Amino acid sequence: MSAQSDINPLLTPYKLGNFNLSHRVVLSPLTRQRSYDNVPQPHAILYYSQRTTKGGLLICEATGVSDTAQGYPYTPGIWTKEQVEAWKPIVDAVHAKGGIFFCQIWHVGRVSNSGFQPNGQAPISCTDKSLTPQLRANGIDVADFTPPRRLRTDEIPQIVNDFRIAARNAMEAGFDGVEIHGAHGYLIDQFMKDQVNDRTDQYGGSLENRCRFASEIVEAVVNEIGADKVGIRLSPFANFMESGDSNPEALGLYMVESLNKYGILYCHMVEPRMKTSSEISKCSESLWLIRKAFKGTFIAAGGYDKEDGNKAVAKNHADLIAFGRHFLANPDLPRRFELNAPLNKYNRDTFYTSDPVIGYTDYPFLEATP
Repeated sequence: MSAQSDINPLLTPYKLGNFNLSHRVVLSPLTRQRSYDNVPQPHAILYYSQRTTKGGLLICEATGVSDTAQGYPYTPGIWTKEQVEAWKPIVDAVHAKGGIFFCQIWHVGRVSNSGFQPNGQAPISCTDKSLTPQLRANGIDVADFTPPRRLRTDEIPQIVNDFRIAARNAMEAGFDGVEIHGAHGYLIDQFMKDQVNDRTDQYGGSLENRCRFASEIVEAVVNEIGADKVGIRLSPFANFMESGDSNPEALGLYMVESLNKYGILYCHMVEPRMKTSSEISKCSESLWLIRKAFKGTFIAAGGYDKEDGNKAVAKNHADLIAFGRHFLANPDLPRRFELNAPLNKYNRDTFYTSDPVIGYTDYPFLEATP
């Protein structure tokens, strides 16, 4: 970028497998709820291209792998031909500006209700334990969850296959790779966490059994599109959606050691300090042991600012840093870091509205220098 990179490790280049990144500032996957009927919309072309720099890595919002994967209004999918075709111009716009674009593939599991499910059926999960109602992000509305249906052992391969097909579809849409969403209390995380998983078959009980579903999905996706195009997001320390674990560090270590066998491109890990989706807590726990154990690229996320991110890269605590809310509100975030410019403030009230412009593509850029 400039001499600024000497004092901003975030702005130094990085070799991500076959991809040459010009900086280490990653667009975190951010649910924006603007994909009507689960189909990506043309307004996403502007949203993602605004946040694209030559050699920058973007991870798209969580994208459903099937018609049972939904739990929020207007989230995109990638299980139909129509959805694949709708993604193509969005991906093309990112590539036209030299960006690298990964598709995060997702199943919400029990974080849903029958209104989002085909034929009004119960959501699926590793368990039949219900989630308690949750206050929505606006602090006013309450989300109610239908009691889930516990997947039978013989049904699990079909869900694994849904992820495989979604990965293939993502490549057909032109994405450079996929990120498997294994975090934040959604289906894969539900299997991994002992607070949720109460199974007695080969997918429950021991750490190995609870991680089996995740490993099978990774293996299927790697076999379909190649390990060099696969990442995964994990949050072993988090308890989002009542999905805590009694020994999160052991869970994180077991998972990355398992992932090493597949040689995947990256692991995207949420910091222990992110105990809730909106608050950063002081935390003595660290990702360091997990980072050291993983052999691929390590992306850290969770409440980072420029100073934190620079320190993490300088100390080798992470290779890349994912930014969510700051990138949402500052489409030119790497440039602002380079110039030490002030950041736009984000507006939480517009994070999850369905408006195609407000709080989406109307955050201002820095004035162009003459």
